[in-house]
Amino acid sequence: MKPTHLLALAAALSASAAVAQDKPTVPAPVVTNETIKPQAAAAIPSVTAASPDGSIVVTLATDGEGHASYAITRKGETIVAPSRLGFLFTDAPKLDRHLQIAKVTRAASDTNWTQPWGEWTTIRDNHNELRVHLQETSAPGRTLDVVFRIQNDGVGFRYEFPEQAGGKPVNIAEELTQFAFASDATAWWKPAFEWNREEYLYNRTPLRAVGTAATPITLKLASGTHVALHEAALIDYSGMSVAKVGDSNTLKAVLTPGSGAPKVTRTGPFTTPWRTLIITDDAPGLYMSHLELNLNEPNKLGDVSWVKPGKFVGVWWNMITGKWSWATGPKHGATTANVKTYIDFASANRIPGVLVEGWNVGWDGDWFGNGNAMQFDTPTPDFNAAELMRYAKAKGVYLIGHNETGGSASHYDSQLDRAFGYARDHGIPVVKTGYVTDAAEIERVDPDGSQHREWHEGQWMVNHYLRVVTTAAKYHVAIDAHEPVKDTGLRRTYPNWVSREGSRGMEYNSWPGKNPPEHEANLVFTRMLEGPMDFTPGVLSLKGSDDSDLLSTEAKQLALYVLLYSPVAMAADTPEQYAKHMPAFQFIRDVPTDWSDTRVLNGEVGDYATIARQDRKSNDWYLGSVTDENARTLSVSLDFLDAGRRYTAQIYRDAPDADYRTDKRHAMVIETRPVKRGDTLSLPLAPGGGMAVRFVAAKK
Repeated sequence: MKPTHLLALAAALSASAAVAQDKPTVPAPVVTNETIKPQAAAAIPSVTAASPDGSIVVTLATDGEGHASYAITRKGETIVAPSRLGFLFTDAPKLDRHLQIAKVTRAASDTNWTQPWGEWTTIRDNHNELRVHLQETSAPGRTLDVVFRIQNDGVGFRYEFPEQAGGKPVNIAEELTQFAFASDATAWWKPAFEWNREEYLYNRTPLRAVGTAATPITLKLASGTHVALHEAALIDYSGMSVAKVGDSNTLKAVLTPGSGAPKVTRTGPFTTPWRTLIITDDAPGLYMSHLELNLNEPNKLGDVSWVKPGKFVGVWWNMITGKWSWATGPKHGATTANVKTYIDFASANRIPGVLVEGWNVGWDGDWFGNGNAMQFDTPTPDFNAAELMRYAKAKGVYLIGHNETGGSASHYDSQLDRAFGYARDHGIPVVKTGYVTDAAEIERVDPDGSQHREWHEGQWMVNHYLRVVTTAAKYHVAIDAHEPVKDTGLRRTYPNWVSREGSRGMEYNSWPGKNPPEHEANLVFTRMLEGPMDFTPGVLSLKGSDDSDLLSTEAKQLALYVLLYSPVAMAADTPEQYAKHMPAFQFIRDVPTDWSDTRVLNGEVGDYATIARQDRKSNDWYLGSVTDENARTLSVSLDFLDAGRRYTAQIYRDAPDADYRTDKRHAMVIETRPVKRGDTLSLPLAPGGGMAVRFVAAKK
């Protein structure tokens, strides 16, 4: 016999198929509200709301025992079957039964907002909102709001807690939130709660074979519909992973642990992060969604004209390959002479930034997982900070700082003002932070001297990362976080949080166990759905440690600048190597890092992807396309180009015999041809290969 709430949901899901679809709307600053209260003593058994175009319908219902659940359909297809809502607490009964819908509020909004930097200049936020006020019908009589925002391409929902009686804190042991997918699916996911944080390759498995997974997790349902499950606006809360429930297609939320019993402690009123599901016809649609950004609050920093996107080179790859060291001594990389070489190269090639790692006191010794010797305003004796600031400025270049904590987060907390004051005073507009230590080994020291160990994505560290970003903002410094908390769209609220790592980047191509050729095509539709990633592309030598070969063609290295977005993008190879590959390096010199428009032209998760982007400062477009280990020829229409304008396509493509597995990995053809809107461009991609194109706009 079906529970009452499932019957109510089934009726609502059936009715949703008749909702009108594909109605055009015009962006306008429209906000509407409507509140519905039940008749006296009459509970509302279920409530539904649809996206602006009617294609997505959300239903929330309660059953005879007062369990609350939600479900989602799209174009008549059930995406998420009735799924559990609620909480476990460490010091109070769970919030799960004896709930009724006491009030329903609806709202609609259709507005545009502008990004100071990014992949699109203008973002449209067109959504309908459903707020459901739940009330316990038995003691202790608690209340809870569940709020849904429904876009045409997805759903976000969160819990909102009122102020507790007497201001008591809410101690959350776990969420009971579930995601009961209604059909079998293929899942792309990487493991959560393992020692190496987020830096794992993606698994491709049936949904039923998922273990405990970090988000985003990307699904292709049996129908072909694509879903990306993640979260937005992670503030003062624990990061969410998901785990499979039994032998089913259901995933449940699993909050990252902290050093104490509650995973989250908050004092009301407060909101949880949004749980997000982007739902689209295909993989490119996932990337084109603005759901995550729209669920974050607007810019809180005011004028951020001091945040300037740009490329950089750096004292880095020679350390990754083992030629230089972070520690002082005969192999020390961050010397005044070495840095001047990079400044000269950057200046000669119109690259505005030079990253320097290992410049400060604290690297001599066992710093991995113990950065208590790090001083973030004290250079080593062979690094003349004043001279390098003068030299860089004279060459039209700025330095990018590096603050490696070794996981000693409290030690870093105690120096934040010193660190970012030093950066401001030395003309350093961007600081790359690092937290190299095993998961669950972050060192925390409280004011009373007590010592704890934290996870990178636990509540305490979520707050630490934001302390770093907001302190840096006071000094007009932007943050590129490595070993970070996941990206949940907070770059909208704090635009100086320009990039982060959070997955396996280029450095893994230097070491044994390299990233396979499919890795970047996986990233586009998984990790890159979070936001910018400092992948550090552009190793044109295709050489890692011990003279090992990268699993890539040279053309693919160029394509990554368009494919894997970051407003601060590194040219990761050394000046000496770039001098041997100057024809290819021309594309790295030319490609911007700030865009006015982005189009995903094609793609399948883990197989291939093609993205076109328009330069924010000109009419030029750029295209990047990559494949996995399989050669393929793709074809794209150039309908994204401006009508009535002629372009010259500067093409960097794999040669016919190029192959990442052979010495022909460097084989590349560079050619130009006239093109216009409506033309078709063929993209021949070698095994492990790629293609990069600059479309230079002619003046009208």
